[in-house]
Amino acid sequence: MGSLNSRILKHPESEIAEAHEPGAQAGPRYVSGSQKRRRSSGPSLDQESGNGSLSLDQEENLQIVSTSPSKKVKITSELAYQALFLKAETGDIKIRALGKIWYLHKMFLCQSDYFATMFRGSWKDSQEDIIDLDVNDPNIDAESLHFVLGSLYRDEFVLSEPLQVPRVLATARLLRVEHLIRQCAEAMKKAINVKTVCSYYAAAENYGLDSVKTRCFEWLLHNLVTHPSVELYKEINVELMNLLHSSSNLLVMRKELDVYTTLKEWMFLCLNPAWKGSTKQLLINVNNWFSRHKEGAGNMAFLETKQGITFQPVFKNLRFQHMICDLASIRVIEQDNLIPSEWLSYVYKQQWFTLLRAQQYRETGPQDINETELEKYSMRCGRRIAKNGKYSWKWSGYNFGFPLHVIFTSHYIIFKQSTYNYSCSCSEPQRNVAFRLTLVCFDSSGNVTFSKTTGYKILTFAKDEEQMVMNLDGIVLRFPLYVFCNFLFISPDNPGS
Repeated sequence: MGSLNSRILKHPESEIAEAHEPGAQAGPRYVSGSQKRRRSSGPSLDQESGNGSLSLDQEENLQIVSTSPSKKVKITSELAYQALFLKAETGDIKIRALGKIWYLHKMFLCQSDYFATMFRGSWKDSQEDIIDLDVNDPNIDAESLHFVLGSLYRDEFVLSEPLQVPRVLATARLLRVEHLIRQCAEAMKKAINVKTVCSYYAAAENYGLDSVKTRCFEWLLHNLVTHPSVELYKEINVELMNLLHSSSNLLVMRKELDVYTTLKEWMFLCLNPAWKGSTKQLLINVNNWFSRHKEGAGNMAFLETKQGITFQPVFKNLRFQHMICDLASIRVIEQDNLIPSEWLSYVYKQQWFTLLRAQQYRETGPQDINETELEKYSMRCGRRIAKNGKYSWKWSGYNFGFPLHVIFTSHYIIFKQSTYNYSCSCSEPQRNVAFRLTLVCFDSSGNVTFSKTTGYKILTFAKDEEQMVMNLDGIVLRFPLYVFCNFLFISPDNPGS
């Protein structure tokens, strides 16, 4: 997954104090007009008695802070941050961690559930004035800890470096600073792109941000094949790749062979992480590299070698049944010699049985919408429409004798069963097809700006009949526009039959 070892924030004017210094100097960046957090009145402690209160005038955003047993002053949030956190004035507790010491105030630390629980428990009557904070998470460093501690002193701050948010999140989760965890989640959702998505996915998985994890996974489903990236492929591990390419929601640019090609490129980069080159150069280098391996390995498929066996679980979930129905696709797979022959033999056998069943029982296609079948077995394909106009195409492949054409204009999308110049042994007067059609537009970061889908449907076609599957009247389309389809032309065999 993505590396999380970058620095959190850059502060040229100040640095965190070393353990022997009187206080830390650096602080989190903030901007005027950024999100404001209302500081709740909670436990606060003066230096002598260990009990007291902290109040807030929310209209003026002022805090009443005890600076001595007999003197109280009103200060703004920014003044509290500058005078009490950065300059470490009148601190009543010290935090020691990661080779640093912070001189802080219990009244502010109590906004962290971690410290609030501590002060109500074992530290309630303690005379100790230093806390040794045990930090075992490698994603937490001194700067992220400094940022989170400083955030307790102010109502305005901004997470300014998207790549560093996972470290702040890790620290906020350790100290249980809930408002900062929420802000990290919102910042991550807004900053997902090719550079951040893998590190955000890992952080969301590690620290329980399910909504962020889902958003990252969706971004990867949309961009993995449609917008190939060398750096992105290097960041994706085996487990995540297996989840992605197995999903029926993966957006595929042409047909299922593109998923195979993406996995081949990804496997090459996993084995050659130091490779540097453009996306256009990638496939040529990949083919040359595996060709050299084939010359030295004889008849052994690459996935059967010591290097390749790690990737077997990912390649096993490819939808080979749709690839072997296209002559050009199966020639590529046979030529590469990545896939063990036993795998392909099984697929050939199953598809032959399915063809015989379809013909002998005169099957006309799916009768009911079975989303489990569609999710697992549908053929995924796509098309990029560069500019407005009228387009007609068909995705190559046998499709059990169903020659389906797609017609696109800015007003509608039509499916047509066109048997002109198409010879097949199927003589059924009507055929069914289960499908889902989706239109998508992306922004420059790969985020979806427009999406429209039919959902899963079944249509019945007579010979040479055409049907409108999506009406686009009244919709202002932006280009390039992507058209994605999931098709199921015949239901898979029932394993129990």
